[in-house]
Amino acid sequence: MNDLLLALDYGGTKHSAAILKAGEPAWQAHARVYAPAGHDAAYDRATMLRMARELLAKTPGRLAAIGVSFGGPVDARRGQVRLSHHVPGWEETPLADQLRAELGAPAAVDNDANVAALGEWRWGAGQGCDSLLYVTISTGIGGGWVLGGRIYGGADGMAGEIGHMVVRPGGTACVCGKRGCLEAEACGVAIARTAQERLAAEPEAGAVLRSLAGNRISAVTGELVARAADAGDALAQAVLDAAAAMLGAGLGSAVGLMNPERVVLGGGVIKSGERWWRGVRGAARYHVLPQARVDIVPAALGDDAPLWGAAALAESLLAG
Repeated sequence: MNDLLLALDYGGTKHSAAILKAGEPAWQAHARVYAPAGHDAAYDRATMLRMARELLAKTPGRLAAIGVSFGGPVDARRGQVRLSHHVPGWEETPLADQLRAELGAPAAVDNDANVAALGEWRWGAGQGCDSLLYVTISTGIGGGWVLGGRIYGGADGMAGEIGHMVVRPGGTACVCGKRGCLEAEACGVAIARTAQERLAAEPEAGAVLRSLAGNRISAVTGELVARAADAGDALAQAVLDAAAAMLGAGLGSAVGLMNPERVVLGGGVIKSGERWWRGVRGAARYHVLPQARVDIVPAALGDDAPLWGAAALAESLLAG
């Protein structure tokens, strides 16, 4: 009988599920649902169970293991969700035990950045590396480490939280309560906010960016800043360069501390163009001793990196 692996990715705005046969890197079945506004943990759990059961019903084989990516802090050793920063009702949820009881197979749970790191190491841009730092840059910034083929969670499961490393003391307020965190200075939302502030303060600047936003400052996004920068808008270029330099400094500090074989970057902001990539790599190189490698590459698995990582988590349960 075929052993099946179930991969689940609980996100803030969408949930994905997939099934693959153990040892075969291809989905046998796949589903995705976008969550409605105001959804809670009860909705998330019911929706994911429904998707999982539907996929299992049409895939021949025996469910052998479940891997889970969750968008929030997780106690991976206990398989317990600590909370979600975006969805109410997830506080101290024993998700692995719940899935085991509902679906009859062992389950492993970890946070989405750690799981995405494992996915890129197993099937993506980190293949062949013994050590890997994965960082996602989108509406926030998260990170995860893979060392020796395993997620490194640290003493409290909090390793990899590069987004909440302070890079500008006294800087922008962060959702975590500190000021000047990398996330608050360099994520997509931060790029948009900084550009909006500059446009409001400099009414004669940013003509290209203003045009792309329909002359509505509130409509400026990180994507529009990148497009305007590519078109030569000086204000957009300055904003994008500053964010890239801040991210590069944070990555350089991480590289200087742990000396990973490769750094893989994912998330929507990595589509900001070659200027952004040059800024990130240059700043990272500047902040690292010359003897250390600085190998920074784009993710290969895109938005499905956490789902592939969940499959790798399930695979690890079979391997013991």
